[in-house]
Amino acid sequence: MVIGVPKEIKNNENRVALTPAGVTELRKYGHVVYVQVNAGEGSGFEDEEYIAAGAIMLPTIEDVYAIAEMIMKVKEPIASEYDLIKENQLLFTYFHFASSEELTQAMLAKGAVCLAYETVERPDRSLPLLVPMSEVAGRMAVQEGAKYLEKPLKGRGILLGGVPGVKPANVLILGGGIVGTQAAKMAAGLGAHVTIMDVSLARLRYLSDIMPPNVQTMMSNEYNIREMIKVCDLIVGAVLIPGAKAPHLITRDMLKMMRAGTVLVDVAVDQGGCIETCHPTTHENPTYIIDDVVHYCVANMPGAVPYTSTLALTNATLPYALQLANKGWQQACRDNSDLKLGLNVVDGKVVYKGVADAFNLPLTDVSTVLIEEEQEVQ
Repeated sequence: MVIGVPKEIKNNENRVALTPAGVTELRKYGHVVYVQVNAGEGSGFEDEEYIAAGAIMLPTIEDVYAIAEMIMKVKEPIASEYDLIKENQLLFTYFHFASSEELTQAMLAKGAVCLAYETVERPDRSLPLLVPMSEVAGRMAVQEGAKYLEKPLKGRGILLGGVPGVKPANVLILGGGIVGTQAAKMAAGLGAHVTIMDVSLARLRYLSDIMPPNVQTMMSNEYNIREMIKVCDLIVGAVLIPGAKAPHLITRDMLKMMRAGTVLVDVAVDQGGCIETCHPTTHENPTYIIDDVVHYCVANMPGAVPYTSTLALTNATLPYALQLANKGWQQACRDNSDLKLGLNVVDGKVVYKGVADAFNLPLTDVSTVLIEEEQEVQ
């Protein structure tokens, strides 16, 4: 298979979809890998390393899209890339379709095959290609939140862990999944007083067992959230519904209940956000203020630590990329139910329920699409 790795062009996105080590593995199986010049520079991988691994370097993003059967990316295509995508071209990347009707309609119009990292799902309901970036984002949420609590950055002027004789900050984490668990570990490690909320009592029992004494658990419901936001300094939104838009757990009217300088970090912003007043920001301009509450809503948080993030992501994606390349996407998805669930848009049809529901679009059964593709191949 001919594989293309373009340079990411989203604002301050420094990750790359494939490392030189990944090129080496794909080349072992006879695949041809084209990498755009300087694609790995932001993550610390030089062109010479890719060349030594067997990649062919191309000067422009247009060249990469034009030649590749499978495009490997980190973030969803942006508007300037739409016209570069070819019919039946496989795109393997994060999409988060449910938060962007424009992107969804563009991919439907192009007739591309869109296999989303975030909906590849194992039988145990875990999301293997979302986990590594969720781990990074969860830890970063507290790191960034602690920074923006500083007074020069319009926060309350509170040190997260306090000092002897002075109470630590109160941190509220909405969601006890991967992001929430990692955020709680970081906040607890810095000495904050942490409350983590979830709707699953079983999950709360588990978290209660593994977390240090300065982490408490609480059932997530509107009443409890409204009570907690009055006394919390940092609130992390860590809610995920795979492939679907996140619910608004903090609404516009709740901001009036918070103290001035409270910091909100919405890690779910790329799925629409679980805080109503959040909208995507960039690393260049990461925050804004509403009702004296600081909002940090960067949609690609792991892009700020690209070396760590790229290695963590490619460790997870490469085994799946090898299956797609070795078998073709149709056979790979028939053989592997994880990958089958990753299909969101195929040949102008929506095949993932969360995306169809988000925009009231017709849903095509993914198995039907795979049967049709098999018949065409025969």
